[in-house]
Amino acid sequence: MSKESEVVKESSMLMQKEMIADNYEALTSTAESGRKVASTFVPGNLNELIMCFGMLNNLPEINAIQNGMRKKSGAMIMDAERNGHSEDVCTYVKADIGQMSKGNIAPNGKPMPAPDLLLLSYTGCFTFMKWFELLRHEHGCETVMLQVPYTGDGVITDNMRSYVIKQLKEEVIPAMERVSGVKFDIDRLRENLRRSAEAEDNLVWVLESAKNVRSPIDAYFGGVYYIGPIFTAFRGTREAIDYYRVLRGEIEQRIEQQLGPVTPEDDMEEERYRLVVEGPPNWTSFRDFWKMFYDEGAVVVASTYTKVGGVYDQGFRHDPDHPLESLAEYCLGCYTNRNLPNRVDMLVNYVNDFQADGLLVNSIKSCNSFSAGQLMMMQQVEKRSGKPAAFIETDLVDPRYFSAANVKNRLESYFQMIEQKRSRIEAA
Repeated sequence: MSKESEVVKESSMLMQKEMIADNYEALTSTAESGRKVASTFVPGNLNELIMCFGMLNNLPEINAIQNGMRKKSGAMIMDAERNGHSEDVCTYVKADIGQMSKGNIAPNGKPMPAPDLLLLSYTGCFTFMKWFELLRHEHGCETVMLQVPYTGDGVITDNMRSYVIKQLKEEVIPAMERVSGVKFDIDRLRENLRRSAEAEDNLVWVLESAKNVRSPIDAYFGGVYYIGPIFTAFRGTREAIDYYRVLRGEIEQRIEQQLGPVTPEDDMEEERYRLVVEGPPNWTSFRDFWKMFYDEGAVVVASTYTKVGGVYDQGFRHDPDHPLESLAEYCLGCYTNRNLPNRVDMLVNYVNDFQADGLLVNSIKSCNSFSAGQLMMMQQVEKRSGKPAAFIETDLVDPRYFSAANVKNRLESYFQMIEQKRSRIEAA
């Protein structure tokens, strides 16, 4: 038995893998089940509301990630470019368009159904709007947009909440009723939100466990597995509650046994560097990318990517006592809907609270919603925290823009910078 297979047999990883597979099985079986499909995106994802109408949740960027990790996205992107899409367009979009041009086959090998509803909660990524225009042109299905005001001043106001709630009542919920044929039941929504809050509590506990020295988790590479269920089609379900309870139990054991994070090869042996990372990971070379860190004893103790589907560690929980208000608050508070000073504050707090050695920015070539302002953010965090920062560049799911040699060289230089900073502090 290989070390990799031993790692995969961790209970929470098996559960997560089965959950994702079950959702794809349900999506590709709608011809038999008769269930309707809502396509939406991770930030501002209203899964609790979608479930009220018995609809399935299909997330296009998750499909692109799955294809990226399976080494299939490169050909899909090139197909989209041959059909006229620019090299500068988000590679999630091109991977999705390319997948559709080749039969729209899901990871389980079965055709994906056309969506019955396109639901866009606009939370700061303009690309999502253009993406859904392309999908609407392709499928001709009903489309509804929830316009979420940008928190440019860093504050969520009552007027912002009221504006989002009004749209939920007058546009989003009526569209879901029309498409699904199911009448809205606010008590069902309350129950879904109650389950969300319980799962969110345990997710936050897991992410906060990285404050331990040594950290029992990697909050970036390992973190993408932890956030999978709650950021996609499972928030608000009993399965999510069970998953996060099992995951928390595993992390509690790791703390008790003084173990570091799980890696694809084995437990990480030595914690030499503690990092905060800004920006999404590269998916096409995910394990090679991760290996560059754990080979050097570098563990990511906090990351902004694991907040893209909800900033629960900032105190937000879905609230069954205020259901529509809670959905509005969730959308308004998404990381991609926050202004740059607010993002800088988060990063500085992460560096300080998690005793990190510094900040690493992974700038994604085709992702403007993350990459815009990152150099300024990096400079501000370095200035305010007194810890060194560094900058690397990759892409989401386009293998042409992952240079292993360049990334490795920059990481090695950064780790040397951290060592020099430590030496100066010790000599002072």
